Formats: sequence, C-alpha cells, structure tokens
Amino acid sequence: MAVELRKGQKVNLSKTAVSGEILINLNWTQGTAKKGFFGLTKTQSIDLDLGAFVELNEGDKYVIQALGNSFGDLKSAPYVALDGDDRTGASLAGENIRVNGKMSTKIKRMLVYTFIYEGAADWQQANAVVTIKYSGGDDIVVRLDEYSTSQGMCAIAEIINVNGSMAIEKLIRFFNGHKEMDHAFGWGFHWTAGRK
Repeated sequence: MAVELRKGQKVNLSKTAVSGEILINLNWTQGTAKKGFFGLTKTQSIDLDLGAFVELNEGDKYVIQALGNSFGDLKSAPYVALDGDDRTGASLAGENIRVNGKMSTKIKRMLVYTFIYEGAADWQQANAVVTIKYSGGDDIVVRLDEYSTSQGMCAIAEIINVNGSMAIEKLIRFFNGHKEMDHAFGWGFHWTAGRK
C-alpha cells in the first residue's frame, strides 16, 4: 500500500518505523520518441540525477549527488548515501538514496531534489516519481506532477526531524540550478561547476 502526497502535504514517519533503513527512490521514463526530418523517429533520452542536501544537528552540511562524486556514507556522517548513477533511466531500480535510520536522530533536515543532467528540460515526458520506503509503514509517493519547460532542477521534498520523528513535505518547486535552489531554502553552500 502507498500514500501519495499532494503539494504542501506533510506526513510523519513514526520513530519506531525509521529505526531501519529509509530508501528514497527516483524512477523516470527512459526516453521520448520524437519525429525528426524525413519522418525519422529519434529517441531523446533524459538523464535525471537524484540528490539531497543534508544538515546534521551540530550544523555540518553535505551535498549528496553523483555530480562531483559526492556519494555520502551510511556508517559515518552524514549517514546518507547515494547508491549510484543511472545515466539513462533504463535501470528498473532507478536511483536510490539510503538513510541510516538508526542514525536519523542526528539528521536535522534534508532537501531531496532531482535535476536534468542531460537532455531537454521536459519534465512531463520524464514522468518522474519518487517513492520513500521504510520498515513498518506504507510507501510514500511523490510525483513530479507539475511541469516547467525551461528550469532543469526540481526540489521534490523536505524531510525535517521533529522530536526524533521524520516529517516529509512534498514541495515540487523548479529552479535554474543548485545555487538558486540553495538560496531559496537557505542552505548557504558555495557552488562551483562540476562534472561526472
């Protein structure tokens, strides 16, 4: 069973439920067929990347994403890790961020996002969906069901520690890049150009 969040809706995970692993999965449609010259069909693939900003209670902040090879760590700070990088959307598993639930009380907040690393900014064709799974509770589904035709980055959800419980809110806000999104949510990172 799954709970699908509406924009602005919040849901709290129970303290006992998050004692295990929390899995944040991004899946999307691999590519879209477009008619080109002479009626030939070509496929435009879209490479979405899953990422997260993570702040611990003591104030340390981290960026978790494939760009810049910042994959994180489950056993030590920030207790959040990205599994890998699906460059095509062809992987049935999509991309996954894992949170060490046993250490979740050390996490103050997280901002989960995705951005189009390659391909046109066509969110509707990407048909992206994020599913949050954890032991002892229903899956939480966040669909990217609003679309921007020009902005290549989307803040998907915010996860905040509230007295040891994780509160998840659906955002779906689009930005031109990391720096703009950072500024909107007050994270204060210093950004430089990166590559995979």
